[in-house]
Amino acid sequence: MSEEQQDQTPGTESHDLPVAPAYADFMRTGWGDRELDLPRHPVADHAARRRSALADLLPDERLVIPAGTYKQRSNDTDFRFRPHTAHTHLTGNQTSDAVLVLTAGEAVLYARPRSSRDTDEFFRDRVYGELWAGRRPSLGEISDSLGLECRHIDRLEDDLRGDAKTRVLRGVDARVDALVPGDEGRDAELDRVLSELRLVKDEWEVERLQEACDITTLGFEDAVREWDNALRHGERWIEGTFFRRARAMGNDIGYDSIVGGGRHATTLHWIDNTGPITPGTLVLLDMGVEATSLHTADVTRTLPVDGRFTPLQRDLYALVLQAQRAGIDKVRPGARFQDAHEAAMTVLAHGLEDLGLLPCSAEEALAPESQVYKRWTLHSTSHMLGMDVHDCGRAAADASTQGELAEGMCLTVEPGLYFQEDDLLVPEEMRGIGIRIEDDLLVTADGARNLSEALPREPDAIEAWMASLR
Repeated sequence: MSEEQQDQTPGTESHDLPVAPAYADFMRTGWGDRELDLPRHPVADHAARRRSALADLLPDERLVIPAGTYKQRSNDTDFRFRPHTAHTHLTGNQTSDAVLVLTAGEAVLYARPRSSRDTDEFFRDRVYGELWAGRRPSLGEISDSLGLECRHIDRLEDDLRGDAKTRVLRGVDARVDALVPGDEGRDAELDRVLSELRLVKDEWEVERLQEACDITTLGFEDAVREWDNALRHGERWIEGTFFRRARAMGNDIGYDSIVGGGRHATTLHWIDNTGPITPGTLVLLDMGVEATSLHTADVTRTLPVDGRFTPLQRDLYALVLQAQRAGIDKVRPGARFQDAHEAAMTVLAHGLEDLGLLPCSAEEALAPESQVYKRWTLHSTSHMLGMDVHDCGRAAADASTQGELAEGMCLTVEPGLYFQEDDLLVPEEMRGIGIRIEDDLLVTADGARNLSEALPREPDAIEAWMASLR
C-alpha cells in the first residue's frame, strides 16, 4: 500500500499528497475568526408561514425534509449543488446536506456549518473544506438569516431516535433515509402534500417568478444580439450566450436549454445543441433562467433565422399563435387545468384539417377514441411552474392537472406543431419545421397575467425586435 493510500481521509483523493504532522499542526494555528452580521432573509417570514401550513396539514407528526447532497458528475467531480425544492421552499436554505425537522410545529434546521480549524477539514477536504470549496455559513449565521433554530448535522441521528411518528421525504439523501424506517404510504403522502403546498404562490414567489422571466427576456435579447456568431458557430453559441446571462443575474438555467435549429426543432427535448443555425430555416429556443431564489422561467420562442418569416413559416407560426391565444384565454380561476389544452388543440386540429393533413374531420380527430391530430402536436399544452420547471409534480391529479385553477397558480401555455423530416404525410416543404410558443401565466383574481409578455410573439413584432437587436 502506498503512502498516499495510507493517508487517504474523507474528502481527499488518491492523488493528494500526504500531509506531514508538522504541516497539519501549523495549519491549525494563527487564524482569525468572526461571525458575519447577516440580515434576515426576505423569504424567512414566508417560509415560516409555509411550515405552519404544513404542520396544520400533518399535525402531531415529525416531518423530515432533507436538502440533499452533492451528486457525482464523473469520477471525483460533482455537479454544482442545487437543494431539493421542498426543503428550500420551507426554509430558504440552499446549503448542502441540511435537513429540516418539523415536530409539532417547531422547526429545527440541521446543517453542516463552516469548517472548524480544529481538524484538517478546512484545508484538506475538497467537498466541504473552506480553502477548497469556500466558506460555508456558521450555524449562527444560518439561524440569524433564516429565523430558524439550527443544530449541527452530526446531532441529527441522535435526535431522530425514539418512537415519534415520523415521515421522511425519501430519495433525496440516502443517509437520511437510512436513519428512519420507511413507511411507503405515509412518506408518499408527505411528498404529495409538499407538492400541493406549492401550487398557489405567495406574493414573494410571484415577484421571484417575474424576476426570472425578466432575466430570461434579457437572455433572449443577448442571443439575438449574438446572431452573427450563432450563424458562424451554431446552436452551441446561443446556448452559451443565454447561460452567461443566467449565471450573471440568476442562479443558473432552470433546465437544459433547447436550441433547435431547423429539423432539430421537431425533437421536443433537443438539448444536444450541436447543430448549425442555417439561413432560411426557423430556430426554436426553449430557455429559462432560474433566479437566485430557485424560481424558474420557462419560455419558448420560434424565430426566423433570416430575421423574416417566409410565407409558409408565417402561416404555420400564425396557426400556433392562434392556438396559444385560445389557450391563454381559458386561464382563469375556476377553469379546469385542461381547458387551455383543449382550446389550443381545437385550433390546431382545425388548422391541420385546413392544411389537408388529417385522415378525417377535425371533430373526429379530436374525439377521445381518435386523437390522430397528435401526430403533429405531440405534447400537453401546460404544466405547473415555480421552483421546479415542472412544478408540484407529486401533487394529486385532482389538485393539479385534473383539477381547477386558483388565483396564485402559475402555469405554462405552450402549444406546438412538429413536422418530422421523414413524415411522408406532409408536403415536402413543411418537413423539418417545428414551432412552439410558450409563455408563463399567473392566475389572477379575474383572469391571468402573462409574466413573459415582454418577449414579442406576433410575427411582425418578432421581425422588428430581431432587426432592432442585430
